[in-house]
Amino acid sequence: MIHILILLTLPSPVSQQYFERVKSLSPNIEVTLVDHHSKVDPYIEQTDVLITFGPMMAEHVLEKAKRLQWIQALGTGVDGITNRPSLGKGVSVTNLHGIHGPPVSEAALSMMFALSRGLWSVYENQQLHRWEKKIPPTLLHGKTVVIYGTGVIAAELAPKCKALGMRVLGISTAVRGIPGFDEVHARVDALTPIAQADYLVLLTPYTPDTHGIINANTFKSMKPSAYLINLARGGVVNELDLIDALNQKTIRAAALDVFEVEPLPAEHAFWSMSNVIVTAHQGGFYDGYVDEAIPVIQTNLRAFEEGDLSKMINVVKVAQ
Repeated sequence: MIHILILLTLPSPVSQQYFERVKSLSPNIEVTLVDHHSKVDPYIEQTDVLITFGPMMAEHVLEKAKRLQWIQALGTGVDGITNRPSLGKGVSVTNLHGIHGPPVSEAALSMMFALSRGLWSVYENQQLHRWEKKIPPTLLHGKTVVIYGTGVIAAELAPKCKALGMRVLGISTAVRGIPGFDEVHARVDALTPIAQADYLVLLTPYTPDTHGIINANTFKSMKPSAYLINLARGGVVNELDLIDALNQKTIRAAALDVFEVEPLPAEHAFWSMSNVIVTAHQGGFYDGYVDEAIPVIQTNLRAFEEGDLSKMINVVKVAQ
């Protein structure tokens, strides 16, 4: 019997979908669902397979997972998993690479529209029953969007921005022509396109090389009218530098879906800043997410049952 532990801090109906769908994949598995890493202790020592998101993990989970052989990450990013010292040797890590293009690109567009139309202040007026016209909204048409990271999500986002009449610049580790982009710049030259940005959208993976890569120097290079949108990882941005830039009006506003500490602490400055939109790391989620995830899990589970891990898909790492 294969013991699978699902660790998900999500709304209960969503977590239950994963539980029921995974449980139905094979008669040779026993599936347990917990909603927080503090609840894993009764099960983790017997766990062969862990299904979770990297940000939901904690060091003690892997430290106690003596039988663990495979982790299925339910996102693209595996930070919080592969960078943990306690990840056991020989543990395979797979992700859901390739399914986030449509939802995250639409999340980026929704943030761009919310910022350009000032929707957070409109909502505030609605709550106060106050009829007031704010400063005229700006258009996306004719503006320049700089997309930091040119992977699957950026490939979906760039043509959509072009369809809105935007100029699209990319920043990548490898300069190449990419459909939908007017220009692609090397990361070492990032400040050149960033200085032209009306919207800077962060989609780069979080690695030691990208930790804090968006910082005071970045903000000083941006237009005072520019907006920052972070749909990557919180660690990509130096949050203290961003708070200072927002307070000093070095940039106009930010829409943030990811943070250095999640959940975002109640006392954090971002919550009360009038030029910040906060969402709860939900850019990649949508009503069909489980339907996209299950076929990947099923394929990898079949390979795991057969003892042929070479048949797994979306393999990110095998711990050495």
